Amino acid sequence: MTKTMKGISGKIDVNMNESLAAWQRLQFGMFIHWGLYSAFGGERNGKPVKIGYSEQIQMWDQIPETEYVEVAKQFTADQFDPKAICQLAKDTGMHYIVITSKHHDGFAMFDTDTTDYNIVKQTPYGQDPLKRLAEECHKQDLKFGVYFSLVDWHQGHAFDDNNNNHIPVSMEQVIEQQLRELMTNYGPIAEVWFDMSSPTLEQSIKFSSMVHELQPEAAVNSRIWNNKGDFRTLADNQVPFNTLDAPWQTPASIYHETWGYRKWQERHDFSGKVRDLIAGLTSVRARGGNYLLNIGPRGDGAVVSFEQDVLLTIGEWINRHPQAILGASATKFGGQAWGEVTVNETDLFLHVINRPKDGVITLPGLATDIIQVVEDGSSNPLEWSLEDNNLIVKCPDQPIDDIQTVIKVELAEELRMIPEKTVEADENGVWSIALTDIYMGYGFADRGNYNTLQETTIRHTAFIVTEKAGCVWLEVQGEVQKKETTYQIELGNETKVVTGKQLVEDDIGLFSVNANEIVPLNITLAEPNYPEEPLGLVLEGMNLKYS
Repeated sequence: MTKTMKGISGKIDVNMNESLAAWQRLQFGMFIHWGLYSAFGGERNGKPVKIGYSEQIQMWDQIPETEYVEVAKQFTADQFDPKAICQLAKDTGMHYIVITSKHHDGFAMFDTDTTDYNIVKQTPYGQDPLKRLAEECHKQDLKFGVYFSLVDWHQGHAFDDNNNNHIPVSMEQVIEQQLRELMTNYGPIAEVWFDMSSPTLEQSIKFSSMVHELQPEAAVNSRIWNNKGDFRTLADNQVPFNTLDAPWQTPASIYHETWGYRKWQERHDFSGKVRDLIAGLTSVRARGGNYLLNIGPRGDGAVVSFEQDVLLTIGEWINRHPQAILGASATKFGGQAWGEVTVNETDLFLHVINRPKDGVITLPGLATDIIQVVEDGSSNPLEWSLEDNNLIVKCPDQPIDDIQTVIKVELAEELRMIPEKTVEADENGVWSIALTDIYMGYGFADRGNYNTLQETTIRHTAFIVTEKAGCVWLEVQGEVQKKETTYQIELGNETKVVTGKQLVEDDIGLFSVNANEIVPLNITLAEPNYPEEPLGLVLEGMNLKYS
């Protein structure tokens, strides 16, 4: 492959839908789990409850509601400080806040006319904390969002270890009214974070439609289920192995054992905790996701000092690398054995999470000339070479950042790359594309609840090298589940739509290709019912040939 070969763009762009793109640009946010469960602090009668998340202590320790609601009498929330919370979020580098409006216990942490089982009516605090926090977010230029559980033990759901309760028709009216209150009384809403239950398709459509009607700019997460969300919420603390095509978010917790406050939680290895969370943030951002990091305030509303210090230290690290994470874009390099890659304009950032023993890292496939390579935050040049499109860098012997080394590669122009599995034509002008040459685009889909969440393949991509301009035919080997399904084939700048039958039985073309380029070949569904719908194609290989 010659040096003059033009590579593909290495940057992963945000969604074409502007509302979703605006949500993706938020990148990093604060999750807050706070409710009556916070007053228990993971204990009952002074004894630790060591099963399950502490915000679900009512279920895990089988606490009758009459006993559970007793703590409301002492729920003064006198340390709840929206101004300080917003400032903490900003100091951490976060752009939005999502708070629990109602968890599975059904105790509303906002002023609602649907039930007296709420913080205004049942506690000495007697105020609406969501109203106060929303107003402060708007003052401090932070976006505001709400968590809303579709499981509600107070309204009649039985305890279910998997929280997969169906929603009876009798409960729909309460949910609709509470959603209408949340979507009309708290100003602009950036995100609505539904959680758990097993709604019907019709219920998922109804609840998500209500949000979009009342808050057109709000992004609804996928835990509305039945694939009716705007973005996919992954499993707790999950970093996907593969880069995902559709918008997504990782909900992350400082302690993986709980989200709500737990008095007896072990809080140690501060530096290790900071390092792990920064690695999680880096990996999620480098692969194109949003990172929503949780705090669990105490029952009085105070932020746990350990959590506050962790967040502030993360913020200090981000400030030392102001272009490397926030405002940076994901790249098509994907995860590397040594770490992650982001790009910001013409600056490429190499995040060294797992430093090799010899201190040398390699980034394969870089097709852009380099001006210089330095440790981010320093002007001292590092040793580097670019050999056959492989960037080789010697990490600094004594990094200036002891949390996570970031190397800045200043590029001469926009990032371009050569995919590792690029296919060249044989002597007869035929590209034989094996299954091992094909990149997959992934998503996640569900069948109505958390336990049905599965990874899906939504795109097949191959890259070919062209030496001469001309027209080519495409032949696809494989099987389709439904022959009437329509598929979209993109080769270079041209697109064709065919049925599944045509895809696997006919030669498809003609497509025009330019000389001396790496040309992407993509197969996707032409009209998916939802963005992460599986292709329904078992691909065996493809051939391209000049006409």
